[in-house]
Amino acid sequence: MIIIKQKIMILGASELQVPAIKCANNLGLETIVLDYDINAVGKKYASKFYNISTLDYEQVLSVAKKEAINGIITICSDRPMPIIAKVGEQLNLRTISYNTAMKATDKGLMRDALKEHNVPIPRYYKCVNKVDFLEAIDSIGTKCIIKPSNNSGSRGIYLYNGHENLDDIYKYSSSYSTNHCVLVEEYMNGPEVSVEVIVHEEKINIIQITDKITTGNPYFVEMGHTQPSSLSSDIKKEIIQITKGAINALGIKNGPAHVEIKVTSQGPKIVEVGARLGGDHITTDLVPLSTGFNMVDATIKISLGIEPDFNNITSKNAIIRYFNSNSGYLKKIKNLDKAKKIENVVEITILKNINDYVDEITNSNERLGYVIIQSNSLEDSIYTFEKVIDTLDIEIEDKIWRKWQL
Repeated sequence: MIIIKQKIMILGASELQVPAIKCANNLGLETIVLDYDINAVGKKYASKFYNISTLDYEQVLSVAKKEAINGIITICSDRPMPIIAKVGEQLNLRTISYNTAMKATDKGLMRDALKEHNVPIPRYYKCVNKVDFLEAIDSIGTKCIIKPSNNSGSRGIYLYNGHENLDDIYKYSSSYSTNHCVLVEEYMNGPEVSVEVIVHEEKINIIQITDKITTGNPYFVEMGHTQPSSLSSDIKKEIIQITKGAINALGIKNGPAHVEIKVTSQGPKIVEVGARLGGDHITTDLVPLSTGFNMVDATIKISLGIEPDFNNITSKNAIIRYFNSNSGYLKKIKNLDKAKKIENVVEITILKNINDYVDEITNSNERLGYVIIQSNSLEDSIYTFEKVIDTLDIEIEDKIWRKWQL
């Protein structure tokens, strides 16, 4: 479908937003792209580029009016969502409401809304100072999750086991919260999944369920995603049920949603809900590979009042695995081109440059690189990943890269 003579504003021009800019261009749209970084990678793909912050409401609104835009989006990013909602309400565009945007970007408000609508969640406390924080720790007990109320990408998340320095943990987590509020939550044990959703006119369409691998204690950085989920059909039904409850609780009536869930011994419970596409290549790469459905295309069309085509969903296996390593300076990468030619490999990207320091992974920005694989089964995908690991020769200082453990 080619859409003629319409303009879409895209907030952000980082690598995350490039799929949206390219997709909009392919639809025949004029892309109005904003980013505070004058050298942002997506700038070269934009019809027009404005060097302004995506968090500056007055400037964003001014450009939106000047360009007479027909829609406004961002993908895989939480922070611009309140700005998008405010501009949408001001210009009568198809966006989520400002109230919904705040609930979807502030974990405290999100928890309150989910609790009010009886959606299963962990026990939690909102802490605006250290006194609140220490009282919450005492109440929940020796094992709990501490996280900033308004950040993403595993930044500022820490698992407290009863013996770590609480002053250091509070400083660490609150430093990632722009409102200086942190959440203390009961620790939920069990596998974690995300649910990829497109909502159109309040109809909730479940596109895919994604299994997640993290580094675990203490930072829980995501290191892999697998589609479709390997969980049982009964558990998936429960997951879908609470996903729909969470989306309704936040008031997401049009657009994408990314819902993170822990499957505990008491049943599935919500971790977080984003009124956006999932990051980490989940929706931009894995979903099209595993289902044939383009969630970026659907997000753009919904912002313009066009119903996506939800027919012809296919089923294949798709995974992304991030590489782990020793700490040290990246000295050498061998056999990268050879690894890229392995059957079923879609993409291999190294995120660090030669002589960059590779640190312990405490957040998603510190990962070394990744491989994306599509095949007919999870077993085939894992076999392909192991071949990639065996083929690549990555040297960190004088130590050879450790094989990442599944």
